[in-house]
Amino acid sequence: MRGYADHEIAFMNRALALARRGQGRVEPNPMVGCVLADGGRTIAEGHHRRFGGPHAEVVALRRAGPRALGSTAYVTLEPCSHFGKTPPCCDALIEAGVRRVVVAMKDPFPEVSGRGIRRLRKAGITVDVGLCRAEAEEFNAPYLTLLRRGRPHVILKWAQSLDGKIATRTGDSQWISGQASRRLVHRLRARVDAVMVGINTVLRDDPLLTARDVPVRRTATRVVADSRLRLPPTSRLVATAAAVPLLVMTTRAAASTPRADRLRAAGATVRPCRTRGGRLDLAHLLTHLGRLRMTNLLVEGGGHLLADLLDRNLADEAYVFVAPKLIGGGDAVQAYPGRGARTIAETPTLRCITHRRIGPDLLAHIRFDPP
Repeated sequence: MRGYADHEIAFMNRALALARRGQGRVEPNPMVGCVLADGGRTIAEGHHRRFGGPHAEVVALRRAGPRALGSTAYVTLEPCSHFGKTPPCCDALIEAGVRRVVVAMKDPFPEVSGRGIRRLRKAGITVDVGLCRAEAEEFNAPYLTLLRRGRPHVILKWAQSLDGKIATRTGDSQWISGQASRRLVHRLRARVDAVMVGINTVLRDDPLLTARDVPVRRTATRVVADSRLRLPPTSRLVATAAAVPLLVMTTRAAASTPRADRLRAAGATVRPCRTRGGRLDLAHLLTHLGRLRMTNLLVEGGGHLLADLLDRNLADEAYVFVAPKLIGGGDAVQAYPGRGARTIAETPTLRCITHRRIGPDLLAHIRFDPP
């Protein structure tokens, strides 16, 4: 791969930073940023702001006007070559007279997938691919997960004590983490497509699962995994179902009962899901969410739901809040009550993306590498 100058790396890093501004607004499309430059000087920049809106390249070209002639475009994703909700970005770059395009990563979307690069080269534009590829793939992982695996990018979240407990022996868990940590969770809810919990969490905590007191980028669907359809009609989830989407995943038999009909009458959506070992088949559940074009799924518990996802290698990342508390007790609820590894060599491969203090707690942001 060709070497890149320091100013080229800086331009692509700027494009990546711009792309992140679209998080929570552009999904299921990818986040994309673009910087137009002449040598070491920035001409214009742009990013994809919202789903269905103009793409990053078009925004930057409009701002540049005639100054785009002979420039270099630094783009975080291969420019599109097809008519979707907007015209092809390749055409806009060609018509503007851009001399060179530097692309962080190819777009695996079937209608693009190398076609954009070939089209630009056929028009006489120099195209280089691969600058900051790892960074581009990292932050667009949700888009890639939906595209390649047909399911949302699964983000686990839990708060635990120093000794790895998420609730006491009586089931009390409010509040293990501090106020600053809980506010961050609301910010996560405010940018994802869905928030999922198991029925035991609903029965214990009666949560709302909405984003409150933070700017909301998208309204998340509340998803409840409820194989026996025990969701109380009096719960806060059902009481708000007409205003905030509520999806209840249950067995095929339970989805055809009068209880399911009552939940539907209250505004909830009830859908059947396959079972596996007496529990809902989470792979099938996630595939259903993928068909709904959900890109990011935040899973907030309980412990058995988190463990099932971990045991089946269906988790992609996690936010783990560790509070300076000791709960103790053999009957207290563990953070990971799954089957567990037989040997250290069999434990999942984790990468700590960031770790920092947040109020009195420690937060570890983790990625799970595919097995």
